[in-house]
Parts: sequence; structure tokens; C-alpha cells
Amino acid sequence: MSQIKLIGSPLPSMPWQEKPAGCTAPVWRYSGNPIIGRNPLPNVARIFNSAVMPYEDGYIGVFRAEQRDGIPHIYLGRSRDAVHWEFDPERIPFTDKSGKPFLPPYAYDPRLVKVDDIYYIMWCQDMFGPTIGIAKTTDFKTFTRLENPFLPYNRNAVLFPRKINGNFVMLSRPCDNGHTAFGEIFLSESPDMEFWGRHRHVMGKSGSWWESLKIGGGSAPIETSEGWLMFYHGVVHTCNGYVYSIGAAILDLAEPSKVLHRCSNYILTPEEWYEERGFVPNVCFPCATLTDSDTGRIAIYYGCADSYVGVAFTTVQEVWDYILKYDKLNDEDVELGIR
Repeated sequence: MSQIKLIGSPLPSMPWQEKPAGCTAPVWRYSGNPIIGRNPLPNVARIFNSAVMPYEDGYIGVFRAEQRDGIPHIYLGRSRDAVHWEFDPERIPFTDKSGKPFLPPYAYDPRLVKVDDIYYIMWCQDMFGPTIGIAKTTDFKTFTRLENPFLPYNRNAVLFPRKINGNFVMLSRPCDNGHTAFGEIFLSESPDMEFWGRHRHVMGKSGSWWESLKIGGGSAPIETSEGWLMFYHGVVHTCNGYVYSIGAAILDLAEPSKVLHRCSNYILTPEEWYEERGFVPNVCFPCATLTDSDTGRIAIYYGCADSYVGVAFTTVQEVWDYILKYDKLNDEDVELGIR
């Protein structure tokens, strides 16, 4: 197998556990999972589907917090080790451009991505139907909301961590007004994070059973020497409901609507109690990664059964080798995504 390297900064403090003896999977779970349990705050029943990243001398994160009234909102959390978290007692105080309070009716499944010197938060919210909300911050004290990038209906937005050909690039998954029984990954470009266009298809569901119903974006794509490493979620409809697994693919660096390699196997599927049993059973939903360019280590943060947060580990070489071993592209994967 060819060698692959992470492009980015070293992160020697990131969580890590060595691969257990006898493990044949490309990804292995943290032995201390789940890292966030139920009722983490007085008015919050569950935290899951959340995103973290390095910040100052520790880590910071945006967390989907299901409140006790059943409405999801985004809360801010901080950690020294990216495993043990302390949360602000109130949801993030989003404002409009003039500084006036501007809170979404609900907000869930956030991602957190730094582009240049600005941190962007993306989530799903109501705008006469589910669609994407975006805010920016430079200090995690003030959070300014931007215009909604798309009309309803859309979910699972995540930015690439740098501009490509001079533009911001964002993945999303167009949907409908319900619990969508379909979905494919698209990308869009913007010169300014306000006006979006050049919408292109990236990839759709496949013949592999675990992603035969729909797919959607996961964590921010990771830049490597061989392309953008993308972790995403794939869904199958079983006789007992939906099952969410985690998949992996490699996108072209300059034209990320082109898929270079796509693993026909999942890399993680619900197997542990905290993934199989919860408010929504049988869910592994990736939202963030931490990476260390010196060692090639990757920590994947994922929501578990809409009830918990888990961490899993791999290395860029291990997951790359696994993708190539089970590589299987669809015809539309290799297209530019324009029709």
C-alpha cells in the first residue's frame, strides 16, 4: 500500500489509545466511552452529535444539548484533555450583525470548523422548514449569525477547513421536511460565506447494505497528501428501524466533488450498548475529528444512539489502507457533479 500523510499541525495532547490486541477493524473505540453521559446539566437531558477542536491550551466544543422540554439547542463546552468536559450553563448567545440577540427556534447537530482565523459553527435549524444556520466567532465569547446559506430543506452542513480555489466550500445534504428517507452529499461554494452557488453532487448511497438508504456529511474533511479524507454517515432501513454507521472516502484536493476512493465497508457500526441502546437506538454519527500530523493519529468524535458522545481512534495510514482494500466507486462518484 502507498504511504499517506496528514497535512496540518501537530497535536501531541490529543486523546489516544493504542489499538487493542486482536482488533481487526480499522477503527477502535475508546475504552472510557461514552465520554458524556445523560443529564450533564440541570436542564439538559442528553448531549450527542457534537463537534470539538483545539483551542488555546486545551479544547473547545459545540454540543447538541437536548433540553428537558424536548427542544435541542447548542451549548459551549471546554476541556483540558478533550475527554472530560465542562459546559456553560446556558445555550450559546447568538446575535445578529448589529449585536442584538438572535437565537434560532431550535438548533441541532452542530459542526465547528476553523477557516483562516475565524471559527464557524454550522447546525440545522428552522427557517420555515429545516435548513442550515451558520455563525462565526473569533473568541468564543461573541457569536454572530450569518445569513442562511440555502433555502429549506437541508441538513448536515460542514465546511472544508480551508478555501479551495479561493472559495469557501461546504458539504450539505438536501432533504425534505420530515425524517428524510433519502439523501446524498452535495457541495457548494461561496466567496464570502453569504452567497452560495456552484452546487455539485459529491456522492450518493451505494449498493452496500449499510448505506443503501441515504448518506450525509460527518466531520470536516481532513486534508492529506492523497486527497480529502471524509468520514460520513450511511443509513440502512432494517425491519427494526434505521441504523447509522460511519463510512470513509477520499475526495480530490482541487475538485472535491470528485471521489477518488470509497470504502464499500463501514468503518464503525453500532455494536456497543451505548450505540445500540438509547433515545434513538443503533446510531453512530460522526461530527468531528482531532488529528496529529506528526504521528498520523486521528480521534473521531461521534454521537451514540442520540444519547451519548463517544470517541474512536485510527491512524491515517490504517484507514487509508482499509479504504483502498475495499475500494468501490459508483459511476457518478468520479464525475464533476454537474448535470
